[in-house]
Amino acid sequence: MKSKNDSVVSMKNHSEDENRIVAERKEKLKKIKESCGEPYPNTYKPSARAKTIIDEYDFMDRADLEKKRVRLSLAGRVILKRNQGKTTFYVLKDSTGKIQLYLNRDVLGEEKYSFQKLIDLGDLVFCSGSLFKTMRGELTINCDEIEMLAKALQPFPEKFRGLQDPDLRYRNRHIDLSVNDETKRIFFQRSSIINRVREFMNNDGFLEVETPMLHPIPGGANAKPFITKHNALDQEMYLRVAPELYLKRLLVGGFEKVYELNRSFRNEGISARHNPEFTMLEFYAAHQNYEWCMNFTEDLLNDVLAYVVGRKELVWDGHKIDMGVPFERLSFEEAIHKYIPSLSKSSLETKDEIITILKRYGLTENINTESISKEVLTVHLFEGLVEEKIIQPTFVMNHPIDISPLARKSEKNPSSAERFELYIGGKEIANGFSELNDPQEQSTRMLAQARQKDSGDDEAMYFDEDYIKALEFGMPPAAGCGIGIDRLTMFITNSHSIREVVLFPALKRK
Repeated sequence: MKSKNDSVVSMKNHSEDENRIVAERKEKLKKIKESCGEPYPNTYKPSARAKTIIDEYDFMDRADLEKKRVRLSLAGRVILKRNQGKTTFYVLKDSTGKIQLYLNRDVLGEEKYSFQKLIDLGDLVFCSGSLFKTMRGELTINCDEIEMLAKALQPFPEKFRGLQDPDLRYRNRHIDLSVNDETKRIFFQRSSIINRVREFMNNDGFLEVETPMLHPIPGGANAKPFITKHNALDQEMYLRVAPELYLKRLLVGGFEKVYELNRSFRNEGISARHNPEFTMLEFYAAHQNYEWCMNFTEDLLNDVLAYVVGRKELVWDGHKIDMGVPFERLSFEEAIHKYIPSLSKSSLETKDEIITILKRYGLTENINTESISKEVLTVHLFEGLVEEKIIQPTFVMNHPIDISPLARKSEKNPSSAERFELYIGGKEIANGFSELNDPQEQSTRMLAQARQKDSGDDEAMYFDEDYIKALEFGMPPAAGCGIGIDRLTMFITNSHSIREVVLFPALKRK
């Protein structure tokens, strides 16, 4: 086992090696300036990309390729270098793939061939030449020109085997993307997910809109906001926790179907599932209810999955998840009894019984059981014991009205809301409900939230008088839903941390 002193010495030696490499590369940059003038030119335009070259010519045999006399140019990063006397082989990587370069002193001439000695791993170069196949059948560019585009003064991971430490990868995403193909694949898929979501919404007649990110009053979700100040207005502003209240104003204004792919911000904890800034799809449709919203959400996710991965079955954390069958629909109590079969049917009938169960599982530490209703205690039971067990796509419905201040009350059970949350792989993916459009009831609910905030609940909602006035002009009956794009991407790409699917996640400053 290494001692602490050994680790310190190792770190010191690594730092000294890195400083030496940087110094050597700066010296090479100086020589490039002396010989070429501009060390960072912007005059060379590649005519091809690695993947298109391979797709178009890899099927040809050596003789036919030689007869074709294909000339092209390419730009990318040097990820491998191998010298063999008067010949040097490079592997060049661009945004699409990798291809081999062949540099020969007789072809380039002494001066140009000597220039390649100034090229290091990680450098961005431009090359042009003719395409051929080696004896082993590998497509290769026989270069008659090679130019430096940008010198990498910092060394890349050795031999481009990849940057493995997660913290280093997140802090150096530029390196991570350069050396880890899997990272790049995830973000290509994320882009495809967003593009397909937008296409699906547009094709269904939804209008994409943009609403403010700076709010005078944060609303639309129970969450702790980030606070800033607008100097010109001389007032506090809040980064939005959700776009909901502005989007519903648009329903008041006469739009029937609206959506926003939005960035929202919550000043809360960071975990494998939470980043303080995140991306959501939020949509609203007039003259619909939460049952329509569940059907629409299911159709949307199946369409995205079929488009991005081409099938309706995925593996998540070792579980095979089948999105092709109708999503299960359970009430809170039904979900609890299904996933905790040891509980009797009557065990959730009284508040004292629920408290007893919570205590049995050690779930009362941060809960004031005296001031919380029976229904909300049931939610704590669900979140503590059930949520992570729901692997197959499941809508959990009819949340307590106490935790659903913006949702329509159920006519069948006034203590619950016409609300659902979609769980897949033990994670909440979506949250939707029939919208509350009664301004008087909404005012009463917001006042109750404001009292909770005054009592110390940082995540309770503010009273938004302007929103209440908007409702007083008349909002049509409607349904809406928010879908977490980051969590959806985690699910589709089988990523187990939100940091894997956010290009630049929030990290503690070093």
